[in-house]
Amino acid sequence: MNEPKSSKWFFDYLSPFEAHAHGIANIVYSKQTKYQQVEIIDTKSYGRCLVLDGKMQSSGEDEFIYHEALVHPALLTHPDPKKVFVVGGGEGATLREILRHQTVVRVDMVDIDQEVVESCKIHLPQMHQGAFDDPRTDLKFLDARKYLEENKPLYDIIIIDISEPVEEGPAYLLYTREFYQLVLECLNLDGIISLQAGTTSATSLLNFSAVYQTLKSVFPVVTPYQASVPSFGLPWGFALASKRYDPLELGKKEIDKRISQRISGELRYYDGEVHGAQFVLPKHVRARMEREERLIEDNQPLFTYSLT
Repeated sequence: MNEPKSSKWFFDYLSPFEAHAHGIANIVYSKQTKYQQVEIIDTKSYGRCLVLDGKMQSSGEDEFIYHEALVHPALLTHPDPKKVFVVGGGEGATLREILRHQTVVRVDMVDIDQEVVESCKIHLPQMHQGAFDDPRTDLKFLDARKYLEENKPLYDIIIIDISEPVEEGPAYLLYTREFYQLVLECLNLDGIISLQAGTTSATSLLNFSAVYQTLKSVFPVVTPYQASVPSFGLPWGFALASKRYDPLELGKKEIDKRISQRISGELRYYDGEVHGAQFVLPKHVRARMEREERLIEDNQPLFTYSLT
């Protein structure tokens, strides 16, 4: 028997002309913080979800795809990651995945919006799974860029898990060449960064290709990749950038070996097979990336929905 259609809908606008509609079962939490609108909703298809400024961030049913894709390629490419820095990641799932690595001894997490993190602690326990209380976690509520500029700490891994660069939002100055240069200075010689880079949809490639070219202007090694996260409604792009290590040099057997040696528990998405496949981008995506001339800079930031 077919279930009745939902009477309440959340429209996740992918562009001014396209949206992914989610049937809402319940609105758990909603508040305008100092920095952004935060909503936690129960959806009919994807379970409990975090939404920031009207954009889907994580869903209970498929967040493991996004977070495993964001975290594990970087940490497994590094020979021995011990000290990790997380920018953003308010729901705690990125932190959760990092802490599964037995080599990691400390994770500094900086999120600008304490109200988002506190609401996620209460309403999204299935995502953070107690990661905020792990003794290796040092959580600060600060401007991540300012923190790095003032302290210049050194890390093995830096994970940038922030929302899209919405105009007047808290994240757009964390996509610029100047910020990536600062991140480079805060990495050890073996250092690697990983970040979400926006959709790889054929109609919305500007952000992904501009992030790629901006990273290339700073880092010696830049390796873009993608994953399918169904709740986002579009294929999603990521990038790994390094001072020296190329993840493509690691084969399926080596990745599976490192997973078995380093990671606690069973991964649901990522393994040696996926590792190699995710770096194979379609021809039209590669072509757009290589011809992209746009560099993202402090005085020329890029905002989502700038479709060209």
